[in-house]
Amino acid sequence: MWRSLASNMLTVLAVALFLLGGVILWGQSQYTSDGPLEAAICLRVERGSNITRVSEKLEEEGAVSSAPIFRIGAKYADKTSQLKAGSYLVQPGTSMEGITDQITRGGASTCGTEVVYRVGVTRVLAEVRELDPATNRFVERAEFQPGVDETPVDYTRVRGEGDTRYRIALAEGVTSWQVVEALNALDVLDGAAGDLPAEGTLAPDSYEVRPGTPRAEVLADMVTRQQERVAAAWATRAPDAAVTTPEEMLILASIIEKETGVASERRQVASVFTNRLNRGMRLQTDPTVIYGVTEGKGVLGRGLRQSELRRATPWNTYVIEGLPPTPIANPGLASLEAAVNPDTTDFIFFVADGTGGHAFAETLAEHNANVAKWREIEAQRQNN
Repeated sequence: MWRSLASNMLTVLAVALFLLGGVILWGQSQYTSDGPLEAAICLRVERGSNITRVSEKLEEEGAVSSAPIFRIGAKYADKTSQLKAGSYLVQPGTSMEGITDQITRGGASTCGTEVVYRVGVTRVLAEVRELDPATNRFVERAEFQPGVDETPVDYTRVRGEGDTRYRIALAEGVTSWQVVEALNALDVLDGAAGDLPAEGTLAPDSYEVRPGTPRAEVLADMVTRQQERVAAAWATRAPDAAVTTPEEMLILASIIEKETGVASERRQVASVFTNRLNRGMRLQTDPTVIYGVTEGKGVLGRGLRQSELRRATPWNTYVIEGLPPTPIANPGLASLEAAVNPDTTDFIFFVADGTGGHAFAETLAEHNANVAKWREIEAQRQNN
């Protein structure tokens, strides 16, 4: 009898082990195979949350088929204690294993709310945006000028949320003074900006920041990035470039940046200045005169006067020979590259053409005709 009982118990144990093995294999398959999610979602993991709450939220959202299996899989992978707060864009069909990796790997949030501070030539604009998971596009929630407009409720709300991302977008052509003034107006940053960076030494680009980031740290990052760009652009210079040093390249690039906002024109504009420098002609460019008036501190806000065009300043290229002593703004990478790799042309003149671009000319007669056309366009606009 005892032998029979032992045999039966062994049989039952074997069946149980077999079934347990099947359950484990099934659970592993559920954890690693494609998930049931049909449309992308933005999963927000709050600070202080735990794997149980997250798993239940995922099951409610239809991202996982079983919250317990998700928890068991995360525990088996030894990741339950590695949960990172943030907002995560979970794509359709993402497996439980893939979601676990997303929410424990950390790094920048991939969805949710973003505040972008756009530092432009004429103003600083703060935008509160939220990513729509369905379209993978940002939806604007609020927009205002820091220090000028009343602070929107949406901005105050997201500033109190731990997973909000912050980014400073620096436009090409801003001056160092404008950048420092803008950073001083942003409540997301902390500390003093320090000494005013030299003109041209800040890289127009996008910079991720966090609440409390020191202003001096942001400026140092901008300087480092511009140094890298200057070095990279200088390494690609054409043998017949008119500039002879990286510093001269930076000065010429800043003039190109202020003369045109049309990307396709940069090398043409660069060719005009290159031809003038090579022929010993004065550059005669209005943005340098404006810089001599403002020294980069704000926008002139009006046309140049004849007296200003004649006034001798270190930057007035209607008066001085060659390049001014310093850049007149912070140029972007494309303008740096154009300064040392201009188009090959015989152009020595250009004027606005009414479309946002310019009309180029090789002779004074052609240029005068282009100027006459531009004045007609201006007159028509004033009469409308």
